[in-house]
Amino acid sequence: MIDGFQLLTLLGLAAMTVLARCFFFILNRELPFPAWAQRGLQYAPIAALAAVVVPEVLVTQGQFISTLLDARLMGAAAGVGYYAYRRGQGQAVLGTIVVGMAVYLPLHIGLGW
Repeated sequence: MIDGFQLLTLLGLAAMTVLARCFFFILNRELPFPAWAQRGLQYAPIAALAAVVVPEVLVTQGQFISTLLDARLMGAAAGVGYYAYRRGQGQAVLGTIVVGMAVYLPLHIGLGW
């Protein structure tokens, strides 16, 4: 059962989420970003992807992987190679994910790595 404090907390969090997500739509004018902020935002997607993928590739059950015969390493290497080849061209990040998974899945499922 939800008591009054929990309900108030839930409503407050919902209001803050709506305000934070709609902040730029609510304003009637465009807010200028400094050049350094615009430059930094260009790297946000790849930084977020790296923050999610790198620990998953390098760590198993709290320990660093101990063998090079790991499907995750091979998939990551293929993805990095593809990204290095296609960088600056369209859809490099999507292609990186597709190529990495195309290498990872057969090794993991087929060979049991």
